Parts: sequence; structure tokens; C-alpha cells
Amino acid sequence: MERSSFIEYETGAVVVGAGHAGVEAALALARTGIDTVMLTLNPDSIAFMPCNPSIGGTAKGHLVREIDALGGQMGIIADKTALQMRMLNAGKGAAVQCLRAQQDKNAYHREMKSVLENTENLRILQGEAAEILVENGKCAGVKTSYGGVIRCRAVILCTGVYLNAETITGELKQQAGPNGFSRATFLTENLERLGFTIRRFKTGTPARMDGRTVDYSKCEIQQGDEKGYAFSFISETPPKNKLPCYLTYTNRKTHEIILNNLDRSPLYNGAIQSTGPRYCPSVETKVVRFKDKERHQIFIEPEGADTNEVYVGGMSTSMPHDVQRQMYSSVAGLERAEIVRYGYAIEYDCIDTLDILPTLEFKKAEGIYTAGQINGTSGYEEAAAQGLMAGLNASLKLRGLPPFVLRRDEAYIGVLIDDLVTKGTDEPYRMMTSRAEHRICLRQDDADFRLTEKGYQCGLVSEARLKRCRERRAAYESLLAAFEARIPQKLVAPFVVKYGYDEPQGSLTYADLLKRSIPLKDICETFGVFGEYPESVKESAEIAVKYEGYLKQGLEQIERAKRLEDKALPADIDYFAIGGLRLEAREKLDRVRPLNLGQAGRISGVNPADISVLMVYLATRN
Repeated sequence: MERSSFIEYETGAVVVGAGHAGVEAALALARTGIDTVMLTLNPDSIAFMPCNPSIGGTAKGHLVREIDALGGQMGIIADKTALQMRMLNAGKGAAVQCLRAQQDKNAYHREMKSVLENTENLRILQGEAAEILVENGKCAGVKTSYGGVIRCRAVILCTGVYLNAETITGELKQQAGPNGFSRATFLTENLERLGFTIRRFKTGTPARMDGRTVDYSKCEIQQGDEKGYAFSFISETPPKNKLPCYLTYTNRKTHEIILNNLDRSPLYNGAIQSTGPRYCPSVETKVVRFKDKERHQIFIEPEGADTNEVYVGGMSTSMPHDVQRQMYSSVAGLERAEIVRYGYAIEYDCIDTLDILPTLEFKKAEGIYTAGQINGTSGYEEAAAQGLMAGLNASLKLRGLPPFVLRRDEAYIGVLIDDLVTKGTDEPYRMMTSRAEHRICLRQDDADFRLTEKGYQCGLVSEARLKRCRERRAAYESLLAAFEARIPQKLVAPFVVKYGYDEPQGSLTYADLLKRSIPLKDICETFGVFGEYPESVKESAEIAVKYEGYLKQGLEQIERAKRLEDKALPADIDYFAIGGLRLEAREKLDRVRPLNLGQAGRISGVNPADISVLMVYLATRN
């Protein structure tokens, strides 16, 4: 029966969903002066972490630093609620080093909810979006399942894994969202009518156990780094490590239990048909796919300081409960561990991202934006990055300002969004350093240098934060100049020889020492220099000198790529009318509608010959 409707609010924008995409979108809108309503199925799920309560990791740490540099909130709250901080890949090059924090799950939720509740121009409303209202090709509002209408000019869809969500464990399939939260049932049909292409993806999560029943003596302890790190460039002090994590392994018995019960696995008996994440597979998939491996890593990680629950990372599963009990208890340290929450898989609706523009706006109706797992991505960090960009672009549009699109050479965020809107994704997308061809120029240490000015121009970064960024840059440039000071031969010679180099014939600069891969810390201690500079400044300057040659090559590659990025493609171009283009290229170009030649060249099915045809076409058109 059709419900009667009533005007509930009239506002500038509505954010549908309150996960990591939703909170960044709502804050970006409200902080830039847009009256905003955040519509959530349950305020208790704001910034909830249904999977591992961690922030950062390989490439994801870059995203968090970039979100922070643009004025987002994730890094600040992650620092405030961290249980443990570690720098991953510390022994490798600076381009792939990434910060990761184990979070206090409940504290993260509470702190983020508090920020939202105390943000001007933002109100939180419990309810389910049932329909996006469109008038004359433009967003006009959101109608809830209760009949309330929120009139608005922009909506950001951040529905996470809740759209028609079903959780699966063994033979049991339940119509529910993650962790038992209610699912969203009305919106998918409306999105299809609007012209979105809907697809079905899957993810999963492992069991949570009572940490008091784990035998940690059989596990390897994983402490946080002694050196303090922080995600946010404005965190005054790095968070302290509060709790350890532990490492254990599956074994032959674990694998036998899984293989003997594959006929009961929803992943292998046909109960699950949707596409799951390649880079975060279930333990069943790992055992089947890598039969030659005798063991797989399992991480025992705390869920919070206020709970005994621990997360069993690496053992995501949708096996029946009796099988789960067998396979978990076969792992060293978990023999007598008690399960608090069983693992499960979850299927959900999402969209084809070829339906959206680089601004994350829907191509077929103005003012409708999508961000997070509705875009086929996985991960809190990917979601937050998209939410921030969607919220900013919606705000800019409502304020009558040009859109904000980051290029692939400017940020990991640019790589993430370009991959989605240019190539699309047929599986849950995960950010990785290998996806960023310009990663030497997109390090986590210099995210503020790259992005904070841009965030200020969009109205999201405050004057105070911009001032701090400029002060850090000035100190960085001062330190680079100081590195050029020369050290007399009689002082530098024994120091260099100690590191295995031949005795120099003359004086050397501090930069010369860094280029010999001598740590700046050792240089500072030996010669008593540069103590006045902050550690973050020394880190960025040391990297700039050590990787000077690679950075120069990277910048040259960026300049070459920008030549194609600068060649815009008209919005009204008829690709089917351009002679010389192959049929596949015409179809792909018409589907994606690239903004420029650079984006066109990254579309699957478009080759260099097609780009040459487009270049000739542009020359004749002009």
C-alpha cells in the first residue's frame, strides 16, 4: 500500500548512510556551509567497523593521510582511538611504507558520532531511504520508508553493504545487514528505475573470540612500533601502543577439516553466486587455491579496550557453525578458545561505477552522488576517501563552484576514483600501491604538501591547518637547503669509512651522505645538527634527497602524461560517427564518456591506435 507522504525537512543535501563514506561526506558538506541531513538505518552503526577494527595498511595508509590532508576526519579519530600503531614495509622503499593502526572499535564509533552530533549544519535522522526523487533530470529529494520527504538538491548514496543484504553461514541465509543490523530493502528498485546498473557483490568476516580463552603462549606476539607515528598531520602527539596483537597459523589438520567439508561451504555448494574480494579471500578459498601451502597466517587482534573480544584475522569464513568450531580449535592457541560471534559471508547490491562521473555524480541525473561500497569497493579507507570527494563535489556544485577531481599523479584518491569510473570493477575493489604508477611521488609523508592547499581552496581546510602546512613546507625547504652545507674532509672521512665507503678526497655535503643511504638519524647524532627540525620534516627531506633521481624521473613521466590529460574531449562527442575507431572502442568510449584523452587511453578495450584517431578528430574539429 502506498504510504502518505509529508515534508520532513528542506535542506541542501542528504547523505544516505552513516558508515565511513557517509560520515566523511556529511562532514565535508556541513563544514563547507551546506545544510545537511544524514539519514541512517541506525545511529548505533555510525562509523561502525563490521570487519577488522583497523585503519590503514598497504596503500590504505596513504588514503588516510590524504583524507586528513584534505580536511577529513578519519585520521584524527584513528589517532585518538588507536590501540596499536605499526609502519608496514618499513624495510622497503618510502613509496610503499604504510601506517596501520589497530583501533578500539567502540571508541572509534563513539568519537566519530560525537563529532557528527556537534557539527554545525548537520542533523542525524534515523530512517531508511526508499526513493530518490528526481525532477527535470535533477535531484529533488529523498523519500523515506515511513513516507517522510526530505527536499534537497543533492544526495550522496553511501549505503555500504546494506542494500538487500543477506548474511550466509552454512545452510542458513538471513535477510540482515552486518553484525545483525537491519538491511535496506527499498532503494535498489528505485536506483534501477533511475538508470543505475545494479550488480551483486560479497564479502565476509571471521569469528570473534573471548580473548581470555586464547592461549597466547602458543602465538607470536606482535608489538606496536616503539617510534611514535600518527595519521593526522595535526595530531599533537603520536598515539601510544596500548595492546599487542598476536600471530599464529593454520595447519594440516585445519586444512583437512575445511577440505572435508567443502560440500557444506556456501562458496562451493552454489549457495553464494555473487563476486567476492580477490585480495581478502575466505580461509576456505585460501586452502583450496593454495593447496601446496602448509599453513596460512592468522592474526589475533583486539576489538577494543572495553571488551575481551578478539578478531581472528585471516580466517574469514561462511562455514556452518559446527565446522567453524572444529577448524578454529585446530589452530595453535585457539584449541580451547570460545567463540563469541561466528563468521559469516554477506551479499549486497552495488552499482556499476561506469555509470558515474569522476566527480562521483551519476551521469543520468544531476545531484546524485555515490560513495563507498555501493561503488563496488572494499575497505573503510576507500569508502572514506570517496565519501569526502563526493561530499566536496556536491558542496561545490551547490555553491556554484567548479568540481574537484584529483588526477592519478596527484593522489591515491585520484587513482582510486579514476580506476572506478574509467575501468570499472567486476569484483570488490581494493587499493594497492601497485595500482599507482606514480607512487614514488605519492608518498604518505608528503600528502599535506600535495593536497592541503587544494582542500583549502575547496573550503574544507581551515586557515589554522593551512598555516601549519605552510610552516611545515617552509621548514622542509629550509632543511633541504641546510643539507647542502659542507662537512670538512677530516671530519667526514672516518664517518663515511665506518659505513663501508672509500675515504673521500675532499669535503662532502650532508646530502652526499644521505645519497649514500646513511641514515639521517646517524648524521644528526654524529655531527650534532638539525635538532631544531621536527621529525616529520626530517623524514620528508631525507626521502626527497635519497630518492632525488627517482623523483625526477617520476615528475618527467607525470609531465608526459599530463599532455594527454590536458586534451579535453567534448561532452557531446558522437563516438559512433568517428571513422577509424574500432567497434569495441566506440562502445567503450560511449559507455564511459571520458573527459580527456588520458582517461580515454586507460579504458579497457581502447588501444593507442584509437587514441591517435581521437587526436586527429580533435585537430579537425577545432
